[in-house]
Amino acid sequence: MGLVELGYGARARALKQALAAVLALGLGTAAAAEVTIAALGDSLTQGYGLAQGEGFVPQLEGWLRAQGAEVRVLNAGVSGDTTAGGLSRVGWTLTPEVDAMIVALGGNDLLRGIDPAASRANLRAILEAARDAGVAVLLVGLNAPGNYGPDYKAAFDAMYPELAAEFGALHVESFLKGLTDLPDREGAMRDYMQPDGIHPSAAGVARIVEAMGPAVLELVARAQAQGE
Repeated sequence: MGLVELGYGARARALKQALAAVLALGLGTAAAAEVTIAALGDSLTQGYGLAQGEGFVPQLEGWLRAQGAEVRVLNAGVSGDTTAGGLSRVGWTLTPEVDAMIVALGGNDLLRGIDPAASRANLRAILEAARDAGVAVLLVGLNAPGNYGPDYKAAFDAMYPELAAEFGALHVESFLKGLTDLPDREGAMRDYMQPDGIHPSAAGVARIVEAMGPAVLELVARAQAQGE
């Protein structure tokens, strides 16, 4: 039976039901527009020393979903990886499903004393690959210690914000910012780091995620805007 065959009241009810169905269908489509984020990094991203579900990637995904973001975060972290290792993997990390990427590399470059110019070149190539793939990027930095000298520290620390500005990427000063900003550094090391003093505990990761989370939400918004 068509609308023209119904009485006025019945026609009105049918029209309202049809509009409600269309609206529900539209909302369902919007809700399904999930953003997939690849987290390209090293052991800090991979979740070294932590039980399943306690690492950076699952905690970040949980935090983002708690804020109402429809996201999936892929763990592209490899323990011990350098910027060169990340560059070697970026091609198959940037699959068609990936909408955004967090790049958190450089800690192992530091540990090995790799020339910051080489690290910068690797990060630039990673950002170029993301740009070519149309993928939004959040570049996560690190602050070098002073034991390699002031020139090394200045060159290393500067490459993250400078590359982020060059490529229009989002930038977070340090992966460990949620811990290093705590007033009691000694207490933070005791309460939020694993015994090796390098990798955060599950509680430490929670603080890291809370500090980095707003920038990742901005990354999600960028990815959604690029997909429209």
